[in-house]
Amino acid sequence: MNMRAAVTDLPVVLEDVSFAIRDVAILDHLSLAFDYGPPTVIIGPNGAGKTTLLRLAMGLVRPSSGRITGRITWGGRENVPSTRRAIVFQRPAMLRRSAAANLRYALNAAGVKRAENTARASELLALVGLEAIAERPARRLSGGEQQRLALARALAKDPRILFLDEPTASLDPAATKAIEDVVRAVAARGIKVVMSTHDLGEARRLAGEIVLMHRGRIVEQTPAEAFFSAPKTIEARRFVAGELLV
Repeated sequence: MNMRAAVTDLPVVLEDVSFAIRDVAILDHLSLAFDYGPPTVIIGPNGAGKTTLLRLAMGLVRPSSGRITGRITWGGRENVPSTRRAIVFQRPAMLRRSAAANLRYALNAAGVKRAENTARASELLALVGLEAIAERPARRLSGGEQQRLALARALAKDPRILFLDEPTASLDPAATKAIEDVVRAVAARGIKVVMSTHDLGEARRLAGEIVLMHRGRIVEQTPAEAFFSAPKTIEARRFVAGELLV
């Protein structure tokens, strides 16, 4: 991995960032950072602001208030093009072509040379376990297979940070395990993974760091082992115990 290239997008730092839609606060004065290391898993109830946080960190939306206007930096710089970061949402859209052609399209968009495209597509399909069904129409794949293909397309950009918005939502256990295996493989390559989930079991299995959100705020950000063994806040203790946060 080229560490010199990696610093262009890491760390991702949000300083006093808020976000509102029509005067309804979604995020309220958040300050946190995502840096090199094992996956960061964002947990919290529906409406906590997890997806909005990922969209802000990706650079898809801008802060609406905060210190000046709220500040987000990537590798110490503002307004950095999203060439070394990628995001996968819960319901990825598939092009009307094969799984392999979906991936080749993403590689072309990422500027991969034509001579390298086929080999790179095969490598990424193998990484996500889809090489055996590479020529199957993408829209006929199962939900879990489509999610893995979306992960492969995101990796076509050779990102240094990968944001995943509830990647296993509504998937069965086998499909969930397949996604989690890909997340581990991606993290092992030195790519920073930041993902949201409702599943505490998944958070325990994958997280090196936990961020607990509630009502648009960061309640706790701590190493995963410490979070699950000795949560510091009342909200965290309740959430770990399976109680509802409302």
